[in-house]
Amino acid sequence: MNAIIELKDIKRDFRVGSETVHALRGVSFTIQAGEFVTIMGTSGSGKSTLLNLLGCLDTPTSGEYWLDGYSVRQMGKNERAALRNHKIGFVFQSYNLLPKTTSIENVELPLMYNPAISARAREKKAIEALNSVGLHDRLYHKSNQMSGGQQQRVAIARALVNDPVLILADEATGNLDTRTSFEILVLFQELHARGRTIVFVTHNPELSAYSSRTIVLKDGQVVQDTPNNRVASAKATLASLPEKEE
Repeated sequence: MNAIIELKDIKRDFRVGSETVHALRGVSFTIQAGEFVTIMGTSGSGKSTLLNLLGCLDTPTSGEYWLDGYSVRQMGKNERAALRNHKIGFVFQSYNLLPKTTSIENVELPLMYNPAISARAREKKAIEALNSVGLHDRLYHKSNQMSGGQQQRVAIARALVNDPVLILADEATGNLDTRTSFEILVLFQELHARGRTIVFVTHNPELSAYSSRTIVLKDGQVVQDTPNNRVASAKATLASLPEKEE
């Protein structure tokens, strides 16, 4: 197996006035291709700082980070941006869709940075990605014409369109009601079953039952890293929930 993420003694300090805040204090772990990992921690645990480092939005103060074999720490901003665009698909709590644009236009966005892909090829890839998340009947709907769950599916399709090595989800079900949250979890489990590597950052401990491994942060350190040998089925949980009231 090949490691998609390798962290070795990662530290991240911030200067706040005259004080130094140690947000991460020597974090080390490896995530292999095809894993579905939940990263958990309460507010102030270092979870957001770690997410920014994993997403190549920030660099560590010390330690090493390899993403799919590339050393991130030595990279400049532009190199990191290029790596991020090719290797990572992001899914955010707030969807981050462009308003008044169609599903296809939103999903095409990451491909705009690649001059080698023609407009026709962009559209084809966007439609394929939307089909893969069950939105074949919402291709030309605009963001404001869709439910929260549908908007999050568009965001997941956008994360998939570049065929990244890693899907990085930040509280991806945080804005959704229980039933819609499980619909999205079903989709993540399906993507994982197709071989996708997923890192799901959340403060909701219930969600860890649906991934194959849980890493818990506290005070900037890993306090737990455990495989989940009995992964719960999101589909079964969804089936047991009451239907939505119309």
